[in-house]
Amino acid sequence: MQKSLKVEGMTCQHCVQIISDSLRNRAGIETVGVNIDKKEVKVEYDEEKVELEQIFNDISALGFEIAEDSKNGE
Repeated sequence: MQKSLKVEGMTCQHCVQIISDSLRNRAGIETVGVNIDKKEVKVEYDEEKVELEQIFNDISALGFEIAEDSKNGE
């Protein structure tokens, strides 16, 4: 499964790095792409190993906010 998430609060390359590193360490995450200009995180993941809610929680735990339209499946 592939999902694009709008993520608020990313301001620098350090933000990109910590999000990328955190998600890549999560079992079930296959690829991660972070675009700071678009405020977007693209993840490809195995739904049998990780739920989308866990990905949201990982990003939120780092201090970033997932836009509501990403949570609602838009």
